[in-house]
Amino acid sequence: MSHPAMSSDHVAVITGGASGIGLAAALRFAGLGMKVCIADISADRLAEAAKKLAAVAPRGETSIMTMTVDISRRNDVVALEGAVQKRFGGTDILMNNAGIQPGSKMFGPEDNWQRILGVNLWGVVHGSQVFAPFMIERGRPGLIINTGSKQGITTPPGDPAYNVSKAGVKAFTEALQHELRNAPGCQVTAHLFIPGFVFTPLSAHGRVEKPAAAWTPEQTADFMIERVSMGDFYVLCPDNDVPRSLDERRILWAAGDIVENRPPLSRWHKDYADAFAAFVKGK
Repeated sequence: MSHPAMSSDHVAVITGGASGIGLAAALRFAGLGMKVCIADISADRLAEAAKKLAAVAPRGETSIMTMTVDISRRNDVVALEGAVQKRFGGTDILMNNAGIQPGSKMFGPEDNWQRILGVNLWGVVHGSQVFAPFMIERGRPGLIINTGSKQGITTPPGDPAYNVSKAGVKAFTEALQHELRNAPGCQVTAHLFIPGFVFTPLSAHGRVEKPAAAWTPEQTADFMIERVSMGDFYVLCPDNDVPRSLDERRILWAAGDIVENRPPLSRWHKDYADAFAAFVKGK
């Protein structure tokens, strides 16, 4: 059974909804008869995505809305919420999904860091803070789904700004759910969506064919919908290469760096290679 918020005539708003996982989720919601608003930075991609959504929506284009938004700017997000209110009457599902990964260096340009944090972290903060009060006032079951990353949990070396942004999304969403569950009469819940390796424009890096290890956006969106409907807060997605059991061992090892007083990121430290390999095997 799907979550009650995923019902005909209810409203879903998805940032980063013009492609990838965001579009895949939008297509699923539109197919359920929901009214769907997708927000993205590219007007051209939004127009193409809107055609796809209208084709699967029972009421066609009348139940589809698009808006060009820079989620790193709070005023843009405020305008988005107001436009959805005016067009559809409110929001039942908010999916803060937009993200970028241009790459980063520890001592790289500040502008690069600012843009990554602005979209990946502040976009989630803006979306949640702007939409949540109105969703609570709506007085019916609602969902706020924030797209994080395994890199925000195990924080592998190589892309520090992205890791910091997604670690922030994890901490923020945990705090958000605590706030929501303690708000009197609130029927809105928050969920941390943690995709695995998914073949999207963000991860393609010039490739045109899906790698065997990757899931499709559709597989990932379906898994998210299933697990959120089951009540999961941490929606930890596998892929064709990494099963949940391996993710669990990697996450436990990362937490163990603190508990065992190991060097940070010891999983990638040559002195701990054998110990990590044994740990993964359950030894």
